[in-house]
Amino acid sequence: MNTDDLNFAYKVRHALNEQLDELPASTTDRLAAARKAAMARKKADAPVRVSERALATGGGAGFFAQPLSWLGRMGVAVPMLVLVAGMVGLYQYEEQERVAELAEVDAAVLSDELPLSAYMDHGFNAYLTKSEQ
Repeated sequence: MNTDDLNFAYKVRHALNEQLDELPASTTDRLAAARKAAMARKKADAPVRVSERALATGGGAGFFAQPLSWLGRMGVAVPMLVLVAGMVGLYQYEEQERVAELAEVDAAVLSDELPLSAYMDHGFNAYLTKSEQ
């Protein structure tokens, strides 16, 4: 039964309860017969399963009301935290590698006997490229 059906049923019940004293006896008899017929056709309720843990905790709706619900939440949260920590670690590692590489290049340039202006010369860059091949 959806919410519209429930709302309609509540409105009809409220309207009938308000006007109950003014209804003729034949109408109340027909309504009583209709109610009995509806109750006879009503499906039997499914048996309710109650766990021992729910009985022990009084059936309260706390964090541990559903035994594995917190485990399910942690099953999602923990891998996400591991992923974020791994990505941060990888970023830090790559940044350290980049800094070490730049330091190595700076040390090679400073320890070389060539003047710094030689590295700015385009002909020198062409010479280095050609000599590497």
